[in-house]
Amino acid sequence: MNKLWIALTYAVFTVLLIIPLCKMTLAAFSGGLGELGAALSRPEALHAFMMTALVVVTVTLLNTLLGMMTAVYLVRGTWMSRGLRRLLNSIVDLPYAVSPVIGGLMIVLLLGPGSAAGTFFEHIGFKIVYAFPGMVIATLFVTFPLMVREVMPVLQEIGTQQEEAASTLGAYSWTTFWKVTWPSIRWAVIYGVVLTIARALGEFGAVLVVSGNIINRTQTATTLIYQDVENFNVTSANGAALVLAAFSIGLMLMMEWAKKRRGVH
Repeated sequence: MNKLWIALTYAVFTVLLIIPLCKMTLAAFSGGLGELGAALSRPEALHAFMMTALVVVTVTLLNTLLGMMTAVYLVRGTWMSRGLRRLLNSIVDLPYAVSPVIGGLMIVLLLGPGSAAGTFFEHIGFKIVYAFPGMVIATLFVTFPLMVREVMPVLQEIGTQQEEAASTLGAYSWTTFWKVTWPSIRWAVIYGVVLTIARALGEFGAVLVVSGNIINRTQTATTLIYQDVENFNVTSANGAALVLAAFSIGLMLMMEWAKKRRGVH
């Protein structure tokens, strides 16, 4: 029976992942290397990949900092009441319960040109929606729980004894964090970073709503693929998708490496 389930798992894995990946690769190279190179070197494609890289780097840095801070406060924040901690825990999980498209729409309603906040920011020359800041906010909304949910269990597992001992010996809170807390959570943070990059790299719904998918301005790799599919530009769409798939596979390998360093097999 176990062998049957293993065979079924491999069959589903092959049908849903391996075969589409092979077909995508063949379609990308169907016109030869020259056509694939021309598709990937188009100005709009280069700009889309650059925009994706900028969003991913910015979101990863912000999510790492904010996610660690949130995890520390939720686990170590003795000043919080139990009700407040439960509320913040629920808010952290909100992106899991809400569709990315709805998240993007919420950002447009709050910070778009028709809102009071959006009008104020545009008046001072800082455009949020249909610009890079809005894309970062939308992606950050989608990826925010990943870092928090990786770091929190580790903080709960290690307890507070070592940190309390360091404080008793006169260490400042910043020193305690870097000398005591950070060595215990660093692999969880690395794992969270990998997950954040992977999620930000493939985000589509929220970014599509917030960015407006403006060519050579707010278009990312995923929205470029969407546009190419709509325009029946199969080679270009599959070529861009193949680049993202290669990055995803590399991230998956990094994730497995991080798991082994954390002792998860």
